[in-house]
Amino acid sequence: MKNFKRHTITAALPYANGPLHIGHIAGAYLPADTYVRYLRLKGEDVVFICGSDEHGVAITLGAKKEGVTPKAFVDKYHSLMKKAFGDFGISFDIYSRTSNPVHYETAQEFFKNIYDKGIFLEETSDQYYDEQEGIFLADRYIIGTCPKCGNPNAYGDQCEKCGTSLSPRELINPRSTVSGKTPVLKPTKHWYFPLDKYESWLKEWIVEGHKDDWKTNVYGQCKSWIDQGLQPRSITRDLDWGVPVPLKDGKGKVLYVWFDAPIGYISATKELKPNDWKKYWQDPESRLIHFIGKDNIVFHCVIFPSILKAAGGYVLPDNVPANEFLNLEGDKISTSRNHAVWLHEYLQDFPGRRDELRYMLTSISPETKDADFTWKDYQSKVNSELVAILGNFVNRVMVLTWKYFDGKVPSAHELPATDDRRKKILNKYNQAHTDLNTSVKDMIAALDDFRFRESQFHMMNLCRIGNKFLADTEPWKLAKDDMEAVGSILNYALTVVGNIAIACEPFLPDTAKNIKSQLNSSAIDASWKEFWKKQQLIDPVPQNHQLGKAELLFKNIEDEEIDKQVAKLKKPKVVEEQKSESAVKPLKAQVTIDDFSKLDIRVGKVLAAEKMEKSDKLLKLTVDTGVDQRTVLSGIAKHYSPEEMVGKQVTLIANLAPRKMMGIESQGMILMAEDADGKLRLLQPNEVVNPGSTVS
Repeated sequence: MKNFKRHTITAALPYANGPLHIGHIAGAYLPADTYVRYLRLKGEDVVFICGSDEHGVAITLGAKKEGVTPKAFVDKYHSLMKKAFGDFGISFDIYSRTSNPVHYETAQEFFKNIYDKGIFLEETSDQYYDEQEGIFLADRYIIGTCPKCGNPNAYGDQCEKCGTSLSPRELINPRSTVSGKTPVLKPTKHWYFPLDKYESWLKEWIVEGHKDDWKTNVYGQCKSWIDQGLQPRSITRDLDWGVPVPLKDGKGKVLYVWFDAPIGYISATKELKPNDWKKYWQDPESRLIHFIGKDNIVFHCVIFPSILKAAGGYVLPDNVPANEFLNLEGDKISTSRNHAVWLHEYLQDFPGRRDELRYMLTSISPETKDADFTWKDYQSKVNSELVAILGNFVNRVMVLTWKYFDGKVPSAHELPATDDRRKKILNKYNQAHTDLNTSVKDMIAALDDFRFRESQFHMMNLCRIGNKFLADTEPWKLAKDDMEAVGSILNYALTVVGNIAIACEPFLPDTAKNIKSQLNSSAIDASWKEFWKKQQLIDPVPQNHQLGKAELLFKNIEDEEIDKQVAKLKKPKVVEEQKSESAVKPLKAQVTIDDFSKLDIRVGKVLAAEKMEKSDKLLKLTVDTGVDQRTVLSGIAKHYSPEEMVGKQVTLIANLAPRKMMGIESQGMILMAEDADGKLRLLQPNEVVNPGSTVS
């Protein structure tokens, strides 16, 4: 690998429309932070860039829903995310935002630069327009039936079921996700970036140039996109919120969010280093790395590099180590269903324990395929690994040193092999030293290759080897008649503790700080960078050095704490007002058990969902009942979107007589709970059950 003078590390700009959850952290921000901490420990010149992505249709719609201005809307979520990142210890050099003046200026300069070169295409074309909302619809705000696979909920840019790239005009029966209405075509002028003209260059740069060093999931997605053939992409939108198009005839139009957002990395660097930002973006000796989730791969690997190429003079990403998605308790993370572990809530519920979450998320990092977070697994990893392995080793060594040597580092006596017992100690020392140095090299090699899960395993292996060394040599037994051997064993064990403090700093920074405090390391850690340069054990604690107080690094997670978190996932994320008794509907007339037993109530799974034309209330659902697949019309369109319903479990009356509504026969009734304020919620089992399971 080429040696670079400096490193520009970016983490995907999170969209400022909600709080952060662990899926965000595992996808981009924790891997980036781990890598940046590693580079800093080696003494590298590095800037770590991030900020809030604050433009686009989703922002205007979110603001409208909350009854505030777009600026107030993004201010709220920018502050929330910035605080959560800071509280969690993500060590950005700057966390900026795309609504800052420096970003508007930078993005407009990019546009003008490429425009003045005559690269953009200017076209007037018919685009979908939502007459009810009075807005042109971005690709993601149009859904319809995929012409390739028949998925009724394909987006205007891609079908997530079959993966086919689409344009809104290709969708069958398109509809607006904003109002649910059928959009109309209306002429509008926009500027397009001719991505097709960069296809041959992209093939050379990515398909041939990065097939061996980019992750397979990243390379594969890019190659698939390029092989399908690239098309010009619109880089402007008809909106009043965003970076204005800097042209006389661009009134009422803004830069498309996927043109302006990645430029936010550059504008944030300008904000951080106004006098020398160019060396991080325009010097060929600077290495650019993007940490993102898999849904951003094409934008960071195909579109943004092409824009940088068109602008000229900018370095291109050397690597884009994108992660796959993180699931939660066997299901997709869903913000609308509150099926998420929110970062700010975790920090409130587990104060002072952020390293535990870092460890868990890295140990299951979705590096090449989706991964699953469960609270029981979290408990197991904390108790059986952090407490029982890392914490146990450090505490045993510290306590024994205080017990036998008053907390001072004992002498590393040469132990002549005078008897079988000392021969055994020497053999165990030699084996441990060899194994430890191997783990250090493997850890650093994995870090260099963005394999953080594997790297953390090798870091923890230092603790496993240390524990085994103590168990094999048993210094507490030798204390009766061979204190020289005890001193030699504990001297080496303290060396291992010091190296663990250094090694765990990229992964567990709070733990590293705690161990260093116990080692009383402030006067001796100046040379600890040698660990990373030599890639082998160093001697971090000199003889006779006075240690600090021994303290436990971690404590066990109790079942009650885990049960509380699991229960929280089952509660809807709403703040319920207290209702008076009169707000509750009165009981209906009594029925007999015979009346109830006539009902066949089953759990089904929604396979497909779409809104009924000319109806604001009805969704047409295709439900797997375990015995058949049937159509059920349900009046829940104001409470659930079609996209939300697909894949959900529902409870339905399966033997209800069919009923025709709007020309379609409905073969059942979905059961709902209705609040006093009229809000409908699905009745669902607490756990996943097979379609056809009966309710009794």
